[in-house]
Amino acid sequence: MFDKNTPLSCPVHAAPDHPKVPEPKVGILIANLGTPDNYDYWSMRRYLGEFLSDKRVIDYPAYLWQPLLQLIILTSRPFRSGAAYKSIWNEEEGESPLMTITKAQTAKIKERAHEMYGDKVVVDFAMRYGNPSTKSKVRELVAKGCSKILFFPLYPHYAGATSATANDQFFRALMNEKWQPIARVIEPYFDDAAYIEALAQSVEKAYAEAENKPEVLVCSYHGVPKRYLMQGDPYHCQCQKTTRLLKERLGWADTDIVTTFQSKFGPEEWLKPYTVEEVARLAEEDGKKRIAVIAPAFSADCIETLEEINEEIKESFEEAGGEEFTYIPCLNDDDAHIDALTQIISRNLQGWL
Repeated sequence: MFDKNTPLSCPVHAAPDHPKVPEPKVGILIANLGTPDNYDYWSMRRYLGEFLSDKRVIDYPAYLWQPLLQLIILTSRPFRSGAAYKSIWNEEEGESPLMTITKAQTAKIKERAHEMYGDKVVVDFAMRYGNPSTKSKVRELVAKGCSKILFFPLYPHYAGATSATANDQFFRALMNEKWQPIARVIEPYFDDAAYIEALAQSVEKAYAEAENKPEVLVCSYHGVPKRYLMQGDPYHCQCQKTTRLLKERLGWADTDIVTTFQSKFGPEEWLKPYTVEEVARLAEEDGKKRIAVIAPAFSADCIETLEEINEEIKESFEEAGGEEFTYIPCLNDDDAHIDALTQIISRNLQGWL
């Protein structure tokens, strides 16, 4: 049950033949969406199959969706998605940028946590889809003696297709444990002051470095079907609040910043305006020649930012007459971002440490 490298001892008042147990620790498990193991067809098919089979992501009836997914979508999409991943792949490390960045974020958070709490905490990360799985990491934390686990989905905004499904998988993992650790889940932090400050600093830095100041900042959030909003998902409202708070922090006018949504697929109407259409409209109708795009809902750069924004959305703007396109990277392992995440973790550990 316990890791062989974890020190074990018999409880003070227990009988001599009582099983040895470790000194209780607190686990901090950071979670992100996930990544394929490689960009070849079968790696992509496994990853996409897991992702697109999640009822939180695609909630159509299985008898309608699974034949379409297995027989049509997963025969062709792995090739297209694999080519997109190949264009951004970290060949040196043999992994996606999301994996590289998540490792860097975890290392910095681990360093901060150990400065504050010493050996009382164990910090690690997991992915909702792909590897390392949430189940395997929960098992490792318990094996290292973690009797409590703080679960931190790195999604600033709540959505059923992100935060909720990450939590689902975490709770499923707990079901496998004979001695189940006490668990806490960190709530979305879309309006956290330190998070807004980190976003604002990244915008100010990008604008200061730009040869010509962008005329509009486009806050592009990952989209979801509009139906989800009508069914009570708060994602849309939380995204709008992040944009408003960022605008207020920067001291800008309403016309200096807009909210859009990207990554639409399928026949349904999604949250609007769509980023790919709005950047073209800004150029064609509003005559904007210079824009900047930031993705506040992504805690780390990934396929949706490095490939979709920096290629597809950029091309849409330029083909409509735009001239200067500035992509502002995600907060990644920037120190201001790590400060914000560490503060959130510290608040949620109160009463445990």
